[in-house]
This record gives sequence, structure tokens and C-alpha cells, in this order.
Amino acid sequence: MSARGESTLTVADTEYRILFTNRAIAEAESAMGKSVIAAVRDPGVGDVAQMLAAGLEAARRDGATGRRAYTIQDAYRVMDEVGFAGAAKAVLEAVAAVLAYNGGAEADSAESPNP
Repeated sequence: MSARGESTLTVADTEYRILFTNRAIAEAESAMGKSVIAAVRDPGVGDVAQMLAAGLEAARRDGATGRRAYTIQDAYRVMDEVGFAGAAKAVLEAVAAVLAYNGGAEADSAESPNP
């Protein structure tokens, strides 16, 4: 297990995989010029597009498909097809999975209760 959050968006017959890791979140933060926490609190269209682009690109790298790199224009095109709400839901759920990851500490504490 690791700090990963995944989601998919479907446009026509094409499925777009979105992947977030700490690295992908850092890349989105750099592109947005603010923390992902600030963007999650009040996500604007540009924030969601930047996070979507980072998530698409992370999934592309992870899958090693040989496809060209995703750009912000690709993210806007996908968002235009699925709508802001659909894109925001997929992105924010995947980001939340990474932010909530605690290295399995809950599983460890559940297996060995304190006396």
C-alpha cells in the first residue's frame, strides 16, 4: 500500500485514468501556485484543470503507455466533456485518498489494541 488515489473519467468511448501521489499533488501545487489544501477548500475551474492535468499525467507515467504527455489543454478538453462537477468530483476524491493516507497506522492499531 502507498499514498495513491485513483479515479477515472469517461468521454465517449475513451476512459481517462487519473492518479494522484504526493509527487502529482506537488506538481499540481506548483502549477496552481498554491497548496492543494487551499484549492480543495474552494476549487475554481482553473484549479481543477491544473489538478486534472497533473493526475492525467501521473497516470500516463505510471502506465508507461508511450502516449504523449498530457497538457493543460487536454485537461480542459476532458473537463469540457464531463463538466466541471464531474471533473472536480473525480479529482478531489483521488486527492483526498492521498491526503488521508496514514501509512496503514489505523490497520496496525486495530490489530494490536492498547491494554
